[in-house]
Amino acid sequence: MTITPDVNLANYSTMRLGGIAAFLAEIHDRAELKEAVAWANERKLPIVMIGDGSNVIWKDEGFDGLVLVNKITGFELQNEDEYGTYVVAGAGEPWDSVVAHSVAVGLTGIEALSHIPGTAGATPVQNVGAYGQDISQTLTSVEAFDLTTGQLTNIPAEACSLGYRTSAFKNEYKGRFLITAITLHLMKGNPKPPFYSAVGHYLEEHPADTITPLTIRDAVIAIRASKLPSVEQVANNGSFFANPIIDEGTLTQLRSDHPDMPYWPREGGGAKIPAAWLIEQAGFKDAHDQETGMATWPLQPLVLVNEHAKTTADLLKFKQKIVDAVATKFSIALEQEPELLP
Repeated sequence: MTITPDVNLANYSTMRLGGIAAFLAEIHDRAELKEAVAWANERKLPIVMIGDGSNVIWKDEGFDGLVLVNKITGFELQNEDEYGTYVVAGAGEPWDSVVAHSVAVGLTGIEALSHIPGTAGATPVQNVGAYGQDISQTLTSVEAFDLTTGQLTNIPAEACSLGYRTSAFKNEYKGRFLITAITLHLMKGNPKPPFYSAVGHYLEEHPADTITPLTIRDAVIAIRASKLPSVEQVANNGSFFANPIIDEGTLTQLRSDHPDMPYWPREGGGAKIPAAWLIEQAGFKDAHDQETGMATWPLQPLVLVNEHAKTTADLLKFKQKIVDAVATKFSIALEQEPELLP
């Protein structure tokens, strides 16, 4: 294991912004992880672990501690019975690789989560979801290194407090656990309708004799490629804002003021409002801000793009312009999805 001093964190975020880390190390197995933690503890340095940086924004001040880049890979199938299979993935395994391998062996449950950047270990933190699926539907446990005990432990899914774009790892567990692996329970066979509306429309335009996990994966990849920029080619963090959830009273008022407002009803009342629509209506569709060097992606305003921003302060200034405009027009507070570190 190599510990490197004075590392530019802009290289460890797909937004390509951030300050300097005092130290950084890539972690390839659990033994290296324990060694790195011991090294940092001896020097009383704080620790933060990341995956590929696709959901991370670094502060301009940098990080006066040890950044661990999770490179613990692995994909293992543990057959349950004729209906189900457990998938154990290393936390540093590219998430889309986990989906691709699962689909290739005929497993269903995560195919709609195709082509999402990031690593497997990041998925329970955000309870990653798309096109009608999210991690809470298949996660059974999380293996993690507990910084309070210095030991590896298994955390059952029910103890992870998975919710819409949130989990215990963003709240009460924050700073305590370094995720090393996840276990998913997937089913053998084909996905069952109804499918998410965008996927359903794609399948109507590209009919297939049989809807398999691969059919859905191919549809999702095509849909995402048609409207989202690649993090390898364009500096961005994917969807920057979560879709707001509002109560029934607020929904009634907003529909009265904005009859054309799209929404997704929720069980028990209220609705989820597409943040992209709110941002467009607030005047930020295909917006290019010369002051900050930031922009919104022309085909999806949820994606903030670094065109020529120099600092994270530029990004946060542009983000606040959008938040303020939406709040003024709709009295709704947009919430940022990427994590601001440290």
